[in-house]
Amino acid sequence: MKPSGNRGFVHHMLAYSIVAIGCGGSIGVGSGWLQHQISVSANASKALEVRLAAVGRQEEEVRAAIAQEEDVGVLLKRNADWGLALVPPAPGQVMRVAEDPVRNLEVKRDRDLFRNRIEAVSFRVALQH
Repeated sequence: MKPSGNRGFVHHMLAYSIVAIGCGGSIGVGSGWLQHQISVSANASKALEVRLAAVGRQEEEVRAAIAQEEDVGVLLKRNADWGLALVPPAPGQVMRVAEDPVRNLEVKRDRDLFRNRIEAVSFRVALQH
């Protein structure tokens, strides 16, 4: 059975209107949620920037304190105050390393590893003969 006259048209228009209002409302709610998320992200980013600046200031303070403690005058005064009787090293006691110390240690370690393997292989070969 078909609705007659205006009734069918009104029902269709009412259904389409409700769907349109629902879609518009969901778009509005989604837009509001998106703006809220942007605000939350911006606040978190600002808090991180403030924390980063604070850590940077703290790092500079520590660097300044270290530089102050490494001063020769301060070190000599501490040596005298604490009665350590420390003296500067003799020129023959100082050895300057021009290479990368980490790389130098790696090479030394690898050399020892390979030497141990070669000795083990030569020992096996000697046992076989």
